[in-house]
Amino acid sequence: MKNLGYYNGNYGPLEEMMIPMNDRASYFGDGVYDATYSKNHKIYNLDDHIDRFFNSAALLRIEIPHTKEEMKTLLCDMVNKVDDGEQFVYWQVTRGTGIRNHAFPDCKANVWITLKPAKVKDTYKKIKLITLEDTRFLHCNIKTLNLIPSVMAAQKTEEAGCDESVLHRGDRVTECAHSNVHIIKDGKFITPPTDNLILPGIARKNLIKKSMELGIPVEKRPFTLAELFDADEIIVSSSGSFCLAASEIDGKPTGGKAPELLKKLQDALVADFEKETAR
Repeated sequence: MKNLGYYNGNYGPLEEMMIPMNDRASYFGDGVYDATYSKNHKIYNLDDHIDRFFNSAALLRIEIPHTKEEMKTLLCDMVNKVDDGEQFVYWQVTRGTGIRNHAFPDCKANVWITLKPAKVKDTYKKIKLITLEDTRFLHCNIKTLNLIPSVMAAQKTEEAGCDESVLHRGDRVTECAHSNVHIIKDGKFITPPTDNLILPGIARKNLIKKSMELGIPVEKRPFTLAELFDADEIIVSSSGSFCLAASEIDGKPTGGKAPELLKKLQDALVADFEKETAR
């Protein structure tokens, strides 16, 4: 089996899965999700992703009908049902199923899982960025299903022939359409603080950890568009792209001023992934 879907205990090929029209995901995007990758049928950073998943659900007052250990067991069992050991592992919970009404229904939450073959991106490949105004709502720390602003940003990015868009609110850089963004300047790793405008990325957490292990000073603070354009390196991180460096932003060359430090970080993150997902 190449791909696999799961819905409240039922599973099968994604193309054959059926979801009730009254699942609140259909009307309101009323749910949260998380995702990571597997290699050799081992899910990378699963504990961190499960912790964030439960935190997001709690912030929306959604009660997941499984414990953390049950969710981890379920995901691992699903990953072992597919043929390919390298998968994009996605799961979500919605508030439940009920006739359309904005107020919470009295029902049990629904659990979805989808698996499809995918590899993490080449960490050493340079990417092109554009900047866009951040028009999302004020709960970006919750990994909700409400992703229309990110969808629109991703489309503009593709139409510009780029790989990712860096979002900003006024002069403050927040994050990307579906990644966190950081800079290296004067030997320091600088990353925005995880307030309500930024998702607490697991790859971001790993970057901070590896920076500290390598003796690279870490600053968690807001930075501006001017600092972004003046950075020695611009780094984009997500569960599928551990530490991608930019070569261009808004059509202007960027980066390439701290290649040795950048490669140390990239090497450390790739080694961590290979170690945790080894056979």
